Amino acid sequence: MSKIKLFIPTLLLIVMFTGYLFPKTCFCFSASARQNYMAADKYWLKLRKDPVKLKYRDSWLQCIKKYQMVFTKTPESKWAPAGMYRSAQLYLKLYKLSLRYNDKIAGVDLLERIQKRYHASLYSRRAGQLLRIIFHNSRKKYVKIKKSKKYASIKKIILTNKKFGRYGISTKPRQHESPLLSKKTVPINNKNGIRNTGKRNQTKILTSKIKHPAVPKTKLKTEAVAKSNSIFSNDALVTGLRFWSNPEYTRVVINANKERHFTEYLLKRDPAIGKPPRLFIDIDHTRLGKNVPKFTTINDDLLIQARAAQHTLHSVRVVVDIKSFDNYKIFSLKDPFRLVIDVWAKAAANSKSKNRVYKKSAKGSQHISRLSTDNLLSSKITKQLALGVRTIIIDPGHGGKDPGAPGYFKGVNEKDITLEIAKKLARKMRDRLKCRVLLTRSTDRYLTLEGRTAIANTKNADLFISIHCNASRNRKLVGIETYYLNLATDNQAIEVAARENATSRKNISDLESILNDLMKNEKINESSRLAADVQKSLCHDMRKKYSGIVNLGVKQAPFYVLIGARMPSILIETSFLSNKKECKRLLSPKYQNALCDSIVDGVEHYIMSTNPKRL
Repeated sequence: MSKIKLFIPTLLLIVMFTGYLFPKTCFCFSASARQNYMAADKYWLKLRKDPVKLKYRDSWLQCIKKYQMVFTKTPESKWAPAGMYRSAQLYLKLYKLSLRYNDKIAGVDLLERIQKRYHASLYSRRAGQLLRIIFHNSRKKYVKIKKSKKYASIKKIILTNKKFGRYGISTKPRQHESPLLSKKTVPINNKNGIRNTGKRNQTKILTSKIKHPAVPKTKLKTEAVAKSNSIFSNDALVTGLRFWSNPEYTRVVINANKERHFTEYLLKRDPAIGKPPRLFIDIDHTRLGKNVPKFTTINDDLLIQARAAQHTLHSVRVVVDIKSFDNYKIFSLKDPFRLVIDVWAKAAANSKSKNRVYKKSAKGSQHISRLSTDNLLSSKITKQLALGVRTIIIDPGHGGKDPGAPGYFKGVNEKDITLEIAKKLARKMRDRLKCRVLLTRSTDRYLTLEGRTAIANTKNADLFISIHCNASRNRKLVGIETYYLNLATDNQAIEVAARENATSRKNISDLESILNDLMKNEKINESSRLAADVQKSLCHDMRKKYSGIVNLGVKQAPFYVLIGARMPSILIETSFLSNKKECKRLLSPKYQNALCDSIVDGVEHYIMSTNPKRL
């Protein structure tokens, strides 16, 4: 009995000491990792017993995703290498059935990651054994290849060998990496019961043992290069990386020459390795362009830098190193395809950075930071407008290599008319509203649509007004209309948005599916009020001076140039450049001045309604 009494306090001390050495969070993470792994195992066992689901690629991807959660959510737990190994096995098994080379590459890639990150784990040895089997069951040859300076090019050829298909069981990609797969639920129907979704590349390994006495060596070398490069024929090319920045907001844009599926993952700060939070963007079926820098220094209040690299043989990874942020959004635009990353600062950071000057932007220009209206309720926006509309951005549509809509008369282009109207409008606004007015372009130069919005955001604009001229195949159409960002309301709105976005009607429909996540009600409400005031003023004033002015009303549509704007923003279609009468009017300085006076009246009414004491 006395021994038991002595044992209980000792046991309590041990428990307390263990809790001190290993905080509660460690046990929580371990338990969470174990639960995720067991859930993935349970799903895999259930899937193996269902021959119908096994015929669908999406079922395999779902299983891989569950194992992926083990090492993405808890990378430091002992279950992480186990989840990664199982993911690699599943990819290799899926390759055997689907014949997709990306499945094979993803599996090999995961096995190599296990060896690099979890080298002390038992699964590192298992990964090495499986890799040696994949590389023709030769440890000596595998080690020699790994040490070779030409390892990357050799690996490309080896990974296309048909023999690889007979190995493997299951799993997935690298740590924090999403699968290189499309999630189409398509039945698979080859001899193994799986749909053949890709053509097998017949590239063979060329070694010194192969003798071609009748063929010159130079020709053999050329053929080898051509064959090894054939697996990249369908890959897109990442062509550039740009950014715009101020202390409260940063926009990063990744350009590619083809549309591709992408995945994102936010990795929080890791004190163990001393790395900052990172945002990973993996773009499938892509290669990194030769002129794209591997490191793009941003170094503002929010971001440190953006890093781009060839992550796997067929995917590019962009990593954004973060200093501090409150929220971020990632969305894609088309024609050409690009990914847009918007990052916003925390409220505390905003107050500290007030009145600071930053030099970092897309072109190195200076701009002054102050509080923005983003992420505020409508009542708070109205209250903040009591400070006055200090900065207005006017955006002349098109420019440079983008001429816009052609006019009724030969040699007339939308880009020239919008620039003339914008310059006149800027002068009138400065004189009457006594505020800072800036143009996105003051010359005939090309600007991307996402770049125009980024300029407005980094300049901390209070209002954003984009000037355009309308056009239609029906040359009898006339009238004035004003748009704000929202889902399209009719076919004509879709047509106008497709033309101004330089894309197709189908892409407009696809874009609508992501708008709900990109827009906030208070921003839509303020923009609709501004659009209503400007449209009413335009039609009322212009009818006093000109006959045949048609009011086409206030409309809504998904315009690229308005997406991500942090202030009330509108797009004005001044008149139809495709109509003979209105094209002639748009060329007249008198008509342009009348349009500008009407727009200023509308903006003035909007400011008065939100802050009667302002003017």
